Amino acid sequence: MSLYSDYSKNFHDLISCLANARNSGRMAHAFLIHSPDPAVRKEFAKVVMLIAGCKNQQNGHPDCTCQFCRQIQNDTYADCQTLTPEGKMYQIKVGERINPEPNTLRYMLDHLGYTSGNHRKFGLIHDADRMNTEAQNALLKTLEEPPPETTMILTAANPSALLPTTRSRCQLLTLPDNKYHFSFDGVQETCSALFDLCFQCGCDLVKVEDAAAKLIAVASKLADAAKNSADEEFATIIETAKRSEDAVFIKRAETRKNDAASGAYIRDRRSFIAAITTFCSQVYMLSCNAAPADLPNSELFDHLPMPVKIDPERAARILKEAEDLEYTLRFNVNDELALRTFAINVAMDMQ
Repeated sequence: MSLYSDYSKNFHDLISCLANARNSGRMAHAFLIHSPDPAVRKEFAKVVMLIAGCKNQQNGHPDCTCQFCRQIQNDTYADCQTLTPEGKMYQIKVGERINPEPNTLRYMLDHLGYTSGNHRKFGLIHDADRMNTEAQNALLKTLEEPPPETTMILTAANPSALLPTTRSRCQLLTLPDNKYHFSFDGVQETCSALFDLCFQCGCDLVKVEDAAAKLIAVASKLADAAKNSADEEFATIIETAKRSEDAVFIKRAETRKNDAASGAYIRDRRSFIAAITTFCSQVYMLSCNAAPADLPNSELFDHLPMPVKIDPERAARILKEAEDLEYTLRFNVNDELALRTFAINVAMDMQ
């Protein structure tokens, strides 16, 4: 089943509205896609582009087989300018007014006008809620009056972080989901280590160190996993860029890949920290007699022999340690030291 078919099935009414708008020539020129799942945000941006740009559409629905549709689905469409947050602060930079650097807002806006022909152009801003006020103000005119044949697409997990003036210029597309999706490399190892710390290690420092080492190992490999993922994701794009011998296209592709790796690492690190807090919060929920089936992320306990009875006071202290860890890791601290301290505090509380 194709990407478009998947979303047509799961979000039938929303897809039908977009297709009807395209068919009647009333499709918006700026969209804001809201979903808590980054994969959904990224995929649905492609769905919007397929609807907006396919010339072989029937009643607003793309054929999904033409060259345009294949390029959109393979991330090789040259007339799509993409912008992603970057750096330790994971922010979208506005860029210099003259000769802005790649992967900045002004660089993207400048290059939206460089493409030619009668092809549909796209300006795609991932995690647009990471734009500061200056960047959003610089974007307002383009959102209101984009270049000819251009569609702007913003994605966000937290649309309320955007200025009202930014939101008002976009058609909001909400794809609701009521759970956090943990997809970083090492989810099972993280849950196994947390289970040992909460219920198995006791005061055995050797076991505590083994559990802490598991958590540290997961945290340590997140950057490499993000780089490998970006290399794989952009392999076709980089190859296409090199074959084109277009220096600007090559530079843009390389920049997008590096920024994607940086962004993926920051997202996965946040997801790793959230998994620790979620695991411990669900331990507390179980201690308060919550049914396992009612837990928002019960899959974190899959294949783990969770105890029938959990002391609520101890569960509350475990959760407090997880919350303290989450707060500590917001700052420029040594992850290994913070995780080891967390492990010792949780395990020693069993005595």
